[in-house]
Amino acid sequence: MSPAHSKSESVAEALDALDRGVEPARAVLRDAVRALLTELSARAPGRSVEVRIPPFGAIQCVAGPRHTRGTPPNVVETDPMTWLLLATGRLPWDEAVRDGRLRASGTRTDLTDYLPLLG
Repeated sequence: MSPAHSKSESVAEALDALDRGVEPARAVLRDAVRALLTELSARAPGRSVEVRIPPFGAIQCVAGPRHTRGTPPNVVETDPMTWLLLATGRLPWDEAVRDGRLRASGTRTDLTDYLPLLG
């Protein structure tokens, strides 16, 4: 069960933990990841790109051809901590790709027009 605070509070709490040099609690990180995925889906509605942040969530977003079966042609995948940093403007997209922390395959997977979600 999620903690008794709002999703945006989870993002702030996770960033506060990072600023103090500690890893956010698992439940806080989970809620922060899900809140940021929800914000991305609102900001970039559609179903042409699948964004995966295992083990906490996955969404489809970005307008374009809809994917319905098999492996999607446009996939973005990263770990929860990298997603938190990307979505809040603390890590540039190109740096995360270059470092191998972010995998983006397909022609529609550059999400830099939508990021940061929170700054």
